[in-house]
Amino acid sequence: MVERGSMLSHEEHEETTYSFSSETPEPSERRTSRRHMTILRVGGLIGPRGRELCLIRNISAGGLMAHVYSRHVNGEQVAVELKGNKPIKGVVRWAEGSNIGIQFHAPIDVAEMLSSQALVDNGWTPRMPRVEVDRLATVRCGARLYGVNTHDISQGGVKVETDEPLPSGAQVVITMERFRPLQGAVRWSGDGLAGIAFNQPIPFGELMTWLIPDKAKG
Repeated sequence: MVERGSMLSHEEHEETTYSFSSETPEPSERRTSRRHMTILRVGGLIGPRGRELCLIRNISAGGLMAHVYSRHVNGEQVAVELKGNKPIKGVVRWAEGSNIGIQFHAPIDVAEMLSSQALVDNGWTPRMPRVEVDRLATVRCGARLYGVNTHDISQGGVKVETDEPLPSGAQVVITMERFRPLQGAVRWSGDGLAGIAFNQPIPFGELMTWLIPDKAKG
């Protein structure tokens, strides 16, 4: 599934450094070859405490540097989702402040990763990284109001559990616990679940502010 529109706020439009080296980026590393890597800017990080979102700072064939929003330690086994649903397994090699360095278990094909830039140029991006949530919400569809429970969320959409099926293709407004109402459309519905795509992506900083209290409880 692809989603339309930009996924980043002004803060996340900083350049991401990439290299074809097999080395893991170091804390003080600054490469001279730089390009905007918007499609890699936000990633999904899966660790012992579950899934979270992160910001990719540097990436090479052998690893990456990421800005994270929870504590990680050397030797921790993790997986990173850089695009779509293709987790790359690795291990935390260093942690400094809010940044960590991850060494991949096997080198990745950076050229293949860069080839996805054409999708961005055409205005489309692969499915945005998601994170699990468990909060109540209401969905308004016309004059009807549905009580739902959120299962996972990305900047571009949310999956919800509902006792009554939501009509596919319908325009809705979802109001999640402690979050502003969001307009969207029901992309699919079935087996007590439904996927809602937001009309406008949630700015990354706003989404993280909402998510962090949940992570602090874990």
